[in-house]
Amino acid sequence: MHRLAVLALIAVLPLTAAAQSNTDLDAKLDKVLGAFESLDHRLDALQKQVDDGLWFDRLGDVATVEKVRLWGPPKWKEESPTAIGAGNPVKFWAYVFVPRGHDRKTSTPLLVFPHGGVHSDFSTYYTHIVREMVAQGYVVVAPEYRGSTGYGRGTYESIDYGGLEVEDVHASRAYVLENYPFVDDDRVGMIGWSHGGLISLMNVFEHPDDYACAYAGVPVSDLIARLGYLDDEYRDLYRADFHIGQDVHENIEEYKRRSPAWNAEKLKTPLLVFTNTSDEDVNVLEVEHLIQALKAEGKEFEYEIFEDVPGGHSFDRLDTRQAQEIRLRVYGFLAKYLKPPHRLESVEQLHSAGYR
Repeated sequence: MHRLAVLALIAVLPLTAAAQSNTDLDAKLDKVLGAFESLDHRLDALQKQVDDGLWFDRLGDVATVEKVRLWGPPKWKEESPTAIGAGNPVKFWAYVFVPRGHDRKTSTPLLVFPHGGVHSDFSTYYTHIVREMVAQGYVVVAPEYRGSTGYGRGTYESIDYGGLEVEDVHASRAYVLENYPFVDDDRVGMIGWSHGGLISLMNVFEHPDDYACAYAGVPVSDLIARLGYLDDEYRDLYRADFHIGQDVHENIEEYKRRSPAWNAEKLKTPLLVFTNTSDEDVNVLEVEHLIQALKAEGKEFEYEIFEDVPGGHSFDRLDTRQAQEIRLRVYGFLAKYLKPPHRLESVEQLHSAGYR
C-alpha cells in the first residue's frame, strides 16, 4: 500500500503531527505499513488454503492430487550471511497430479508446469489445462518456487526472478523422478506461460539434457525491454532490497542474465513458442527479440506470432473454441517427443477432458 494511502490512519493516533518529529511520524507510518504488509501475507495464505481445497474438488475425479515439500538451492542473497540457518536450502511446495487409475507398472511422461506472474502461485485458474494434461496420461508437477504468494513473507522475499527459481523448478523434476519410479526420465517436457514461459526457457537452456521438449507461451523474454515499457510499480518488484536491489541502468548485466533473449545461444531442446500481437502484458516486441536472437544463433525451433487473437495475454488459455484449437497444437507438439498414452486430437475430446 502506498504511504499516502494510510496517512488518514496515522491521524487517528493520539499524537498530532505538530507534537512529534518527522522521524516519529515516519516510524509510526512504517509500523502501520508493516501491519498492512503482514495482513496481506495472511490473506494470501488463507486464499491459498481455500484454493488447495478446490484443487482436490476439481481434479479428484481424474487425478490423485498431492502437495509435497521439497527444497532448492540456498538463497542467492542472504540478509545476514552469519545468521542461524543462513546458507540452508530454500524449502518450497509443489503439486503433483497423477492420472487416476494409472497402471504404475507402465512408464508415463512428465510435464513440469511452473506458474506465471511475479509473486503469484499455481492456482485453480489452470484447472481445465491440468485436466487436459492428465487426460493425455501425463503426470504433472507444478512447483511453488521461491517468491510465490500464499506462503508468508519469508517465501515471498526469497524471490529470485529468472535466477535460482529456475533451479527450484528443476528440483521439482528431480523429485518426481526420485519418488515416482513409473515416470520415464527420457520423456520429460516443460510447459509454461508468461513468467512460467521464461522459466521453461531458462530450464531447457541450463539443463538441455534433462528435457525432451518445451513450450513457452507469451514468455517474458527480455527484462531490459520489459522494464522500459512498464511502470515504476512493476520496477519496484525488482529493485526491492531483498530482490535485485538495482535498476536496469545500474546493473544491466544482471537483467540480461535473467532474460531468455540474451541467453538464446544455449538452446538445444526442441522448442515451440507462441505469442500474440494483442498481448497487453508481455508486449510482442519481447518475444520478437527472443525469436530474432534464436534465429541469429542458428537454432532450430518452432514459433508463431498470432495476430490480434481475442484474449490478449491469455489467448490460448481461455475456454473458447479458438483457444482450445491452439492448445491442441501445443499438445500435438509435445506429444511428438513425449508420446503420452492418450492423444487429444479434436476440440470435442479436449472439451470433454477439460470440463466436468
